Amino acid sequence: MKLIKINEQPERGVSHNAKVRKRVMVGPGVVKGITNYSRAVFPPGEKAAEHLHEDRAEVFTCESGCGEIRVNDVGYVFSAGTTVVVGPGEVHEIINSGSANLVVTYFGVLAD
Repeated sequence: MKLIKINEQPERGVSHNAKVRKRVMVGPGVVKGITNYSRAVFPPGEKAAEHLHEDRAEVFTCESGCGEIRVNDVGYVFSAGTTVVVGPGEVHEIINSGSANLVVTYFGVLAD
């Protein structure tokens, strides 16, 4: 059993944009198959630039704020209560197009 308090985790920039800050609750190797479980805060106007992962799927849930998630060059509204599953090899990016912070919880799962 592990007990993790998100506000006690160190804050750092995401690899795609250091202005987007994240706290990793579960890192690689803690749970088999899960690459990370994190919460990221996107200030207004910031984004995690488009990228892909050949070896994993990612699941993103918008906790608060409003923005856009783009998957394979198609944009979708990304607002509180929305979850998006991105498969291995799918190009994706998240953009905060709103006026408040966009808060996203996400995790990665290694592909079979």
